[in-house]
Amino acid sequence: MSRAIHGDLPVRFRYTPGVANTSFFEALRDRGVLLGSKCEACSVTSVPARMFCERCFAELSPGVECGPGGSVESFTIGHVGIDGEALDEPVAVALVRLDHADSVLMHRLLGIESPAVGMRVTARLRPQAERSASILDIEGFERE
Repeated sequence: MSRAIHGDLPVRFRYTPGVANTSFFEALRDRGVLLGSKCEACSVTSVPARMFCERCFAELSPGVECGPGGSVESFTIGHVGIDGEALDEPVAVALVRLDHADSVLMHRLLGIESPAVGMRVTARLRPQAERSASILDIEGFERE
């Protein structure tokens, strides 16, 4: 049996990207590149760019261009929206390991009816004039 408590819970937040993520978003907006950070100590490249290595805690700096191509590592297909409403069309979301990166980036899959793990995809970016230094500057990933 499913239980639900109906009501409103106003939530406000502000995302502060910090130095490394600001570099990632500005590179995406201005140059159309996906910027990562490579750890010289353990050779791990993380995307988006980070200030420290999550494996060995070494200091990092943004500067490695990754993608725009990559491979689907995992995916899910949603048929129901966040408020329980049926969606007109299913939405596919994937974890994509970009070329030259060791971490994954989660985003929508575009125009792919039957996604598969290992499938090659590439990032589709918004036109330069429409970019705003947001993760939504990436429209999603489409088949290569």
